[in-house]
Amino acid sequence: MDAPTFAEWLRDQLIARGYDLGPRGGGRSRFAERAGISPPTVGRLLRGTHATTDTRVLAAVADALDVPFVNVLTHARVLTADDVEAIRRHAPTPPTLTPEQAADGLGILDPEARRVFLGIVAALQQE
Repeated sequence: MDAPTFAEWLRDQLIARGYDLGPRGGGRSRFAERAGISPPTVGRLLRGTHATTDTRVLAAVADALDVPFVNVLTHARVLTADDVEAIRRHAPTPPTLTPEQAADGLGILDPEARRVFLGIVAALQQE
């Protein structure tokens, strides 16, 4: 079975969240307001007549649905699963902080509090 279109996926997401998408249900307008996009744009997305490559619109949809942006991009077929995996493989690893750098970054400047913090970190690192 083929993956659902973006319009089908979005419809399912909205219905699952209680948006009434019937002609007089008001769900499209409520979702449009929540997402910060126009009701006609929501209508076009649900009909599949809106280009689903506008990442600003897709980001607004992701925020309003509280789903990861990458999920919306894959359902909209802007990215494939292979694209997502390649991005994850090539993502830079965050730099490793020393406990002292972490204390500095957290603003732990009091000598006693700093000693306690560094002691806790040392104990955790030994586990």
